[in-house]
Amino acid sequence: MALIEAKNLSKSYGAIRAVNNVSFSVNRGEVIGFLGPNGAGKSTTMKLLTGHLRAESGCAIVAGFDVSDQPVEAKRHLGYSPEGAPAYGEMTVREFLRFAADLRGLADPAERVRATLELCRLNEVAAQTIETLSKGYRMRVGFAQAVIHDPAVLILDEPTDGLDPNQKFEVRRILKDMAARKAVIVSTHILEEVGELCTRVIVIAQGEIRCDESRERFLQRGEDLNQVFRKLTA
Repeated sequence: MALIEAKNLSKSYGAIRAVNNVSFSVNRGEVIGFLGPNGAGKSTTMKLLTGHLRAESGCAIVAGFDVSDQPVEAKRHLGYSPEGAPAYGEMTVREFLRFAADLRGLADPAERVRATLELCRLNEVAAQTIETLSKGYRMRVGFAQAVIHDPAVLILDEPTDGLDPNQKFEVRRILKDMAARKAVIVSTHILEEVGELCTRVIVIAQGEIRCDESRERFLQRGEDLNQVFRKLTA
């Protein structure tokens, strides 16, 4: 059974059709690189999949639950890190993760906070307030709250945007360690992440899917991935 299903999703903002009849599914063990230029519909699609926006037509299914009709059940299986990794800046990292664990009603919140700090290598900044952290650490905190309940589904919007090479390596390492047990969608405009991280590539432009294929087939399109990307999104 697919852990993520987008079925004919559509969403408009006024006269602008942001997402137009988008369908795809993601199985356990797949890491989808969700690629597209700015304004392509990536973030809107992810918000539809996570229940942060309601689709005008179609539906989104997470772990067998419709995110509109069964939002609580769906979100128990879902971890979402939106673009920019928003958090409460006045909280320490540890306080914020404990807040996230308590919101989710986890049976052993203190242990989940401890394990997540270790997983995301945040122990050294656990006592710092989030507003004092570098962008790289703030992004990691956003990722940490998405995985604190060990969800089967991860949806991550630009999780490595603006990070330095070492920070990107850390985020990719964490994802690779857990990818076999989960279904993952990673929105990105960093084409190198296709080869580094993804098992499959979906390219979206003007709200429509232009490409949905394995990493290997996508990489065989040509050595210049930027040129391939421009042709697919023209």
